[in-house]
Amino acid sequence: MAGKIEDYAMIGDLRTGCLIDRTGSIDWFCPSRFDAPACFASLLGGPDNGRWLIGPRGRARTTRRYHPGSMVLETTHEGPEGTVQVIDFMPIHSSHTSIVRLVKGLKGKLRMQTDLAVRFDYGVAVPWVSRHDDTTLLFVAGPDQLCLRSKIALKGADMRSRAEFLVREGDVVPFVLSHCASHLPPPPPLDITETLTTTQGYWREWSSRCTIDGKHGDLVRRSLMTLKALSFQPTGGIVAALTTSLPEQIGGARNWDYRYCWLRDAAFTLLAFLNAGYRDEADRWQHWLLRAIAGSPQQMQIMYGVAGERRLEEWTVPWLGGYEASAPVRMGNAAAHQRQLDIYGELADVFTQASRGGLSSPQRRDALQEVYLAHLETIWRKPDEGIWEIRGDPQHFVHSKAMAWVAFDRAGRGETGNFSAATRKHWRHVAAEIHADICTHGVKDGHFTQHYATDAVDASLLQLALVGFLPPSDPRIRRTVERIEESLFYDGFVLRYRTDSGVDGLAKGEGAFLACSFWLVDNYLLVGRIKDGERLFERLIRLCNDVGLLAEEYDPHAKRMLGNFPQAFSHVALVNSAYALMMARERKAKSGQLELPRAIRTAATGATP
Repeated sequence: MAGKIEDYAMIGDLRTGCLIDRTGSIDWFCPSRFDAPACFASLLGGPDNGRWLIGPRGRARTTRRYHPGSMVLETTHEGPEGTVQVIDFMPIHSSHTSIVRLVKGLKGKLRMQTDLAVRFDYGVAVPWVSRHDDTTLLFVAGPDQLCLRSKIALKGADMRSRAEFLVREGDVVPFVLSHCASHLPPPPPLDITETLTTTQGYWREWSSRCTIDGKHGDLVRRSLMTLKALSFQPTGGIVAALTTSLPEQIGGARNWDYRYCWLRDAAFTLLAFLNAGYRDEADRWQHWLLRAIAGSPQQMQIMYGVAGERRLEEWTVPWLGGYEASAPVRMGNAAAHQRQLDIYGELADVFTQASRGGLSSPQRRDALQEVYLAHLETIWRKPDEGIWEIRGDPQHFVHSKAMAWVAFDRAGRGETGNFSAATRKHWRHVAAEIHADICTHGVKDGHFTQHYATDAVDASLLQLALVGFLPPSDPRIRRTVERIEESLFYDGFVLRYRTDSGVDGLAKGEGAFLACSFWLVDNYLLVGRIKDGERLFERLIRLCNDVGLLAEEYDPHAKRMLGNFPQAFSHVALVNSAYALMMARERKAKSGQLELPRAIRTAATGATP
């Protein structure tokens, strides 16, 4: 049985990654790239669906940490007779994807074990296993090959490779598992000492460039390293999470594949990198975005593969029972073909934030902006599936309309592009029309609503003040925040919306959505409630696991994480809220008054109609 979601740590090589639990079991690994078929899928099934354990044979007390400033994981097992440390990492800039595991004897002696079950194609394809030489095993099935190098002799049993070995003080026992195509020779051996030094050096140099410091500096750097580890270095794309189908409700069907790149994440992620001083990462993300959406605006999708792939067909895996029986297990994501109006606003905000951050203007950006705004002008009145990608009937979601307003508002201001005064005036006119439509149809009882046909609220409405739709002092904004506090608080955290409304076409029930809770922190700051913002922020960061990672959601009753892991959206929100808090404190200390934090997505607000 897989561990709790928060029991996992991630290591990665900027192409893919794997999850390791406290016992030392790697339960999820997709070799070569994030969305490749997994060869370790125990996370969504069981050990027979593939995993790699290296851990103590008997009872031991386990602690772990990342090496400071890096994605190198150190796990220490302290048994009755001795202490052993396992160093896990994935080499950076290697020609092949590899997992390196170093077992070091620190004190006395401790009996260890390894249990390797390779199952290609998401845990179903049992490979041929052959011995290449005295220290090398090859695992081959179809297009894939894994090569294990170790001085420990593993023996085959029950279609798994196992061994027990005694580790004494001063011993160093290395294991290296490398992937390559099955028609090629095995990857060459690694110089492990040099590889570890290079990998640690890369991460430490990268993390040292973070410009956000202070009280939460270490946690912010850990979140930024997690975002970097979720990036696909060859293209600059950033996946939403390492995993697929980790449930938003244990035993439920809200299980989605997050190993893709969402346009919605774009502006938040770009802002996080810019706020922290990572201009190169922000620029690469901007250019990836424009390459991915190149073409007809009618064909723009809400998400793409790491290289910009558009075919993300969704299918279910019948042989995997799901994390704690949460089925179905899904690969691909049908939401890629939904209409979601908010992505046009996110795209416009990327251009605006990139321009404010001094980034270069990508080729054909102006032409793209002109054609997608012309398309948006023809569809903004239509219902859509919204930010939460509902699988029920499309609705006139207020957040979606507001982000359509953002698209025309940003273009009409004149901060980006080389457009005529008449064109910008027209865009401002469309923005005003959308603004008036929302304020006419999307307000009931003095607050904004989830969509035009309801009086319920949605946590996405917290974005209205953050993007400048109305000033935070506007009574409708204040009342909306109050209604969210009244109806969406779940033991001190924020739900996305009430799932018992049936709006999403799915069975009710899920955890609190962590990014939404960080958005509430930002809203508190905008109205001067710094103490409330600080308290909620502190409550949220206490949810990080022992190595600083967050999932998508949290169940306050069961006190456990839910959803895919680690979740980029949660870590982006943490970085931006931490920056907003830091700026709010600094500016209040200097002026005695709260000023709008730069981390909020706009420094100007829309006109109140």
